[in-house]
Amino acid sequence: MSPEIITMIKEAADMFVFLAAELTILFLVVSYLVGILQEFLTPEKIQSILSSRKGKGYFIAALLGAITPFCSCSTIPFLKGLLRARAGFGPMMVFLFGSPLLNPVIIGLFVVTFGVKVAVFYFLVAMVVSVTAGFVLEKLGFERYVRKEAYETADTGSSCGTSCSEAAPATTSCCNSSASVEVNACGEAVLTVKEESRWMRVWRATWKDFKQVFPYLLAGILLGSFIYGFIPTDMIAKYAGAANWYAIPVAAVIGIPLYIRAEAVIPLSAALVQKGMALGSVMALIIGSAGASLTEVILLKSIFKNQMIAAFLTVILGMAIGAGYLYSYLFG
Repeated sequence: MSPEIITMIKEAADMFVFLAAELTILFLVVSYLVGILQEFLTPEKIQSILSSRKGKGYFIAALLGAITPFCSCSTIPFLKGLLRARAGFGPMMVFLFGSPLLNPVIIGLFVVTFGVKVAVFYFLVAMVVSVTAGFVLEKLGFERYVRKEAYETADTGSSCGTSCSEAAPATTSCCNSSASVEVNACGEAVLTVKEESRWMRVWRATWKDFKQVFPYLLAGILLGSFIYGFIPTDMIAKYAGAANWYAIPVAAVIGIPLYIRAEAVIPLSAALVQKGMALGSVMALIIGSAGASLTEVILLKSIFKNQMIAAFLTVILGMAIGAGYLYSYLFG
């Protein structure tokens, strides 16, 4: 094996170890802290707050989006809950735009990967555009493009399993506890229910989320490490460098059908930047992939008519392209 190949392998391996360790720790810490916060800010409280149709609801919706780590697809079930709670249409749209984009894990990944300046720029763009888009869509009367059946209340069962509900005492929440069967001195089976601590419950949820995200995170790290070690810098700079005006809109457009999760695209983008890809193009790619996806569009068909879906995609693409060019202008 040639010395050049050995060097490439070593660089790729070093990048993989560094990114894997750093991003894993970041994800677990941020997710756990957000989980603690969500113990006090339940979905029911969020729905109640966003039911207000006053002006402050727009900014509250954006802030709630910033502390609720949903990906673009997992936002849809929550959106249906907001519709049934008769939330204000404008604030609801702000939440739809802002929730996946202002995910605290994404912001954290931006900070450790690209620095505070880039993270602040991204956060402000996502916040301002989300609030503005929600306000404009409501004023233009786009609420009429919500399907009537989306407001219908669905039949909901207990969040706990039937067997657990039947076995546990009525005063105990079986979802937040663990049950075990013990035999007493008389040889009788006794059901013992132990309340699980809030801290452990949040940790279990954090670990579960991490296991779901880890394959995407690992894929992004692997691909990014490969690009860092083996792809020539000149090739990246040629097709996605700052000199190519079309690189930003192309990056924004391909981000949606590819549906690259932000946990994967940010470590991938770090390698692309180091190889010569313009950061404006990276910004467009991340916003496009995190803000929308083909899967999300399909799910939105059950809630919105085509006019509303077209408006949604226009906002996301416009945000991605605008952020890419604005970043290039301000910091390029």
